[in-house]
Amino acid sequence: MAAKDLYEKDYYAILGVDKKADAATIKKTYRSLARELHPDKTKGDKKLEDRFKEVSEAYEILSDVKKRSEYDQARQAFQSGAYKQGQQFSGDFSDLFNGGGDIFSQLFTGRRGPRKGQDVETEISISFRDALFGKEVDLRLAGQASAPSAITVRIPAGVNDGSKVRVKGRGGPGEAGPGDLFVLVNVIPHPIFTRKGENLHISLPVSFSEAALGADISVPTIEGDEVKLRLGSGTQNGKTLRVKGRGVKKGVNAGDLIVMIEVQVPQRIDGKAKKALEDFAAATKDEDLRSEFMQRARA
Repeated sequence: MAAKDLYEKDYYAILGVDKKADAATIKKTYRSLARELHPDKTKGDKKLEDRFKEVSEAYEILSDVKKRSEYDQARQAFQSGAYKQGQQFSGDFSDLFNGGGDIFSQLFTGRRGPRKGQDVETEISISFRDALFGKEVDLRLAGQASAPSAITVRIPAGVNDGSKVRVKGRGGPGEAGPGDLFVLVNVIPHPIFTRKGENLHISLPVSFSEAALGADISVPTIEGDEVKLRLGSGTQNGKTLRVKGRGVKKGVNAGDLIVMIEVQVPQRIDGKAKKALEDFAAATKDEDLRSEFMQRARA
């Protein structure tokens, strides 16, 4: 890549984000573009394949705080005319483009050196459970000038949706050694469990009588077993209970399982159940649950 080509690249424009965009915006925009332009969906379209590579290159720089800062400094130096061919520059750009210090040596000192191979990116989808416990995934990578190659990638336990797993030396060939493979992990949502940080969350349905009278209830865990929780009498809808150590496990540390109670009101009541509720209503008719509420509303 010629120096002129590099410093004229506007990675912010390539991703379609503002220069002041935060990391979350950059990540969200990139993931949307990556899904749209992924080679699995655009097979045979060279223009879209090139666009995918360009977007991936832009994200690699802008998603890394250090690389982004170095890129901004370099681009500003060129745009301001601070750089002249063969002139030394005080900035340290040795880590930009995966150790591609040769690129910035080329920019700021006019030297060329052996280039590392191009990084390759692919995308996989795994289940919520596999993301928590880890999984080995078999991939077949299409080579540019060779037959597809098979590789087994270990997805680490506790990986987050949108994370990238780096496999060193499995990218494109280069004079200074092969590039790396980056595997973008998409985690398929679970029908019951959700994740917030290292904690897992569920909404647990309980009956009106269990909430009113109290009960011992069974709570499912992501491991597949159940734990018992004591529900106190008079438990309100939306109350949360915590099961220690039953969240996301990373090494010796583990988050918790947060259980939110959802009191289910029966949609149809008849027979003895209806009579029992009518007796309950008669016994508590003098209790005005909304008296204090109405007073506060008039304040």
